[in-house]
Amino acid sequence: MKRRDFALRTLPALTAFGLVACGQPSAEAAGNGNGGLTSKAVYDLAATGNGFTTGPVMAANTMYVFFDTTCPHCAHLWASAKPLQGKLKIVWMPVAYLRPQSLTQGAAILSAANPAAAMEENESLLLARKGGISVPGDLPEAALAKVKANTEILRKLQAESVPLIVFRNGKSGVFGKTEGALETGQLAEMTGV
Repeated sequence: MKRRDFALRTLPALTAFGLVACGQPSAEAAGNGNGGLTSKAVYDLAATGNGFTTGPVMAANTMYVFFDTTCPHCAHLWASAKPLQGKLKIVWMPVAYLRPQSLTQGAAILSAANPAAAMEENESLLLARKGGISVPGDLPEAALAKVKANTEILRKLQAESVPLIVFRNGKSGVFGKTEGALETGQLAEMTGV
């Protein structure tokens, strides 16, 4: 299935559940919405981001997710992606996009001894409307710089909301990007796992 067809088929379902994405008001993106980049170049640019990995490290297929720690749609995507952890390598890259605490919470997740556990805690607290994880006072500058760099990549990709998913379909080889939370089956179909 073509990416555009996939998006057109899934958008009404996602909208009905209120699970599209968290975004900021902005002007309409020009061109193809990729800043003039090909879909492969978008994937390659996303791969330069800084994040933590879930799923098999040696998986044939990698999906990149730019997320904000204060975004409930990102928390939903985190939950939807769990059943695919045995098949799909996912690199989770925090950005400072929605709220001031996004920068420090993202850096706290990246610098945690177990980033996946810190992410799980943050997303659980976020869905319980408790604001996310507490941030230690001694965050490494390098972790803050990584979140800032991810945010710059997000801007270069002309994303208008989070989560931003950049993927390659493992069956067709087609590269693409989509904004918003998806259900497990939609993620599997999109990535070809």
